[in-house]
Amino acid sequence: MTDIATALTDLLLTPGLALDEALDRHFAPDYRQRTDGSWADRAEFAAHIAHLREIVAGGEVQVLEELAQGDLYADRHIVDVRKTDGSSVRMEVYVFAELAADGRFRRIEETTLLLQGADTDRDLGSAR
Repeated sequence: MTDIATALTDLLLTPGLALDEALDRHFAPDYRQRTDGSWADRAEFAAHIAHLREIVAGGEVQVLEELAQGDLYADRHIVDVRKTDGSSVRMEVYVFAELAADGRFRRIEETTLLLQGADTDRDLGSAR
């Protein structure tokens, strides 16, 4: 079974890991995500992550609370990001998810809260 910290680390913080490989490890083919009210399918999510890979230089994920029961998963985590322009962003994220039978994410619904960063970073969770 995957989890948010492992998935985000593979997606954003593991140089050299191909995007398609990271996606296939953690997200089912029919994956959908809603971030702050806006839905994205797997292709749109992949475009979002490709964009973030261009602007994220490094960072870390700190899971504050996490619960998995059957095919349901929830967590609250903090993401600290160092951007390629030298600025930093800190976001708190609340996640509710459904897992596929193979343990990968099938659906994530999340809400983000900007704790530190520029106003333009508010949409970092869904920027493309």
